[in-house]
Amino acid sequence: MMSLSRRSILKLGLMSGIGSFFAMKGCVRAGEGQTPSEVEGPFYPVVAQKDQDFDLTKIEGREGVSEGKAVIIVGQIVDLNGKTIEGVTVDLWQANAKGRYRHPHDDNPAPLDPNFQGWAIVQSGQNGGFRFKTVMPGAYPARSDWIRPPHIHFKVSKKGYVELTTQMYFPGEPLNETDALLQRKSRSDQALMIAQPGKKEEGVDVYLHNIILEQAE
Repeated sequence: MMSLSRRSILKLGLMSGIGSFFAMKGCVRAGEGQTPSEVEGPFYPVVAQKDQDFDLTKIEGREGVSEGKAVIIVGQIVDLNGKTIEGVTVDLWQANAKGRYRHPHDDNPAPLDPNFQGWAIVQSGQNGGFRFKTVMPGAYPARSDWIRPPHIHFKVSKKGYVELTTQMYFPGEPLNETDALLQRKSRSDQALMIAQPGKKEEGVDVYLHNIILEQAE
């Protein structure tokens, strides 16, 4: 019998709940509009890394676990009619728990976390679902008068659809109310960019976030 690595077992455990989640949650409602786009920002990863899987809290080949509060993000990708989209490339990146990106141009004095992956590229499943484990990203100064709230960057793409770069924010975060990027959006657009709290899994906070894509003309 083929043996499974620890990360393979973890992957099976993480992915097993997706079907039951979407059976309970249902699909995104048609007519909600495309998820609002956002700037890519200056810290899209530029240094190649081997480990780009769904679990950002560990790096393959290392024994350590990343610092910070672990969270699980569960989502679904659909079109404007609410139809699920399989095989979408979900490219995501974020700051570590201290607010530092693993990027050569990030001059934030906060320390790097050698055990934090920071970047993942996964594919949406048959029901459009995606799921990953990470840590709550730290806030960080964008300017002397502007502190960015915790957020995760997404770039989602598939042939036949308009590529979307966006950001996901966390509910109940006070810095959301003063963020220069988020506050440019209408209240309805903000609602599409702020995740919703889900049911905890073994003490880990779960956030639900769906992404709506527009078909290319």
